[in-house]
Amino acid sequence: QVELVESGGGLVQAGGSLRLSCVVSTSTMIFVMSDMGWYRQAPGKQRELVARINSGGNTEYADSVKGRFAVSGNNAKNTVYLQMNSLKPEDTAVYYCTQRFQSRTHWGQGTQVTVSS
Repeated sequence: QVELVESGGGLVQAGGSLRLSCVVSTSTMIFVMSDMGWYRQAPGKQRELVARINSGGNTEYADSVKGRFAVSGNNAKNTVYLQMNSLKPEDTAVYYCTQRFQSRTHWGQGTQVTVSS
């Protein structure tokens, strides 16, 4: 069973930065062939895609985070990162990591990010 463990969330002031990490318990071969994503869900709102990176290294971002967030991966560590800069109160949410391989998607347990004004 694939397990995803996120870390790096916390409380930060507006304008600050955080880096989220997601470690995937799978083989490196599967990890490098996976598409990885970051989603978030704020209270009372639907879960939304924040950023993703596919097995070819191509990235995609939600309009609300373009220019502020960056997704990257480290294949040697089976880890994907989400660097979040210039954080805003509206970025407050639980952030989830996803791994998709051969039409199967796995989710992490989520990490809370709270941005104070």
